[in-house]
Amino acid sequence: MARVIILLAEGFEEIEALTAVDLLRRVNVETEMVSINDSLLVTGARKIQVTADKTMDTADFIDAEMLILPGGMPGTKNLDECEAVIEYINEYIAKKKYVGAICAAPTVLGKRGLLKGKKACCYPDMEDMLLEAKVSFDEVCVDGKIITSRGLGTATAFALKLVEIMTDKATADKLAKSVVYRA
Repeated sequence: MARVIILLAEGFEEIEALTAVDLLRRVNVETEMVSINDSLLVTGARKIQVTADKTMDTADFIDAEMLILPGGMPGTKNLDECEAVIEYINEYIAKKKYVGAICAAPTVLGKRGLLKGKKACCYPDMEDMLLEAKVSFDEVCVDGKIITSRGLGTATAFALKLVEIMTDKATADKLAKSVVYRA
C-alpha cells in the first residue's frame, strides 16, 4: 500500500494540510500526519488544533514513498528551521522519493538549491526563494519527484495531483468528480 507522511509544524496552513490528508485517505493511501514538535497537538495558522498521528521520533520515515510540506506562516518558517525536517527532505530527494510542498513551503526546498533546474511554483511574491528553479505560475508543478503548488486556493488541485501520483489518473479523476471538483 502507498504511504505518505505530511509534516505538521506550529502555524501550518490547515486547508493545505488537511485537504491533502482527506483526499489521500479517501482513496486508501496510508497518510500519516507527523508533528515536528514533541506533542501530537499542533496548532495551525488560524488557531485550529489538529492531533497528529505521530511525532517525528515515533514515525517511520523509511517505508513512506512521499513527504508533504504544507505552507502557512509561521509553519513554513518552523519547517525550515527544523534540522530533522531538512535531513528527511534531503534523504527523500537522494533516494528519489516524492516530496510535495505547497504555498510558502517550496521555499524550504528552493533556498537549499533543491529545485535547481526544476519547474516549480510557490506562493506569490516568494518566487525569488526558488533558487535556480524554472519558476512557474501554474497551480501545480510536477518535475520528476518534486510536486509544488501555489497556496490555499490550489490545495484541491495539489491534493488531487498527489492522489494521481500515489494511485493513478483514473482514481484521481473519479475522486475529483465525487467531491464535485471542477478544474
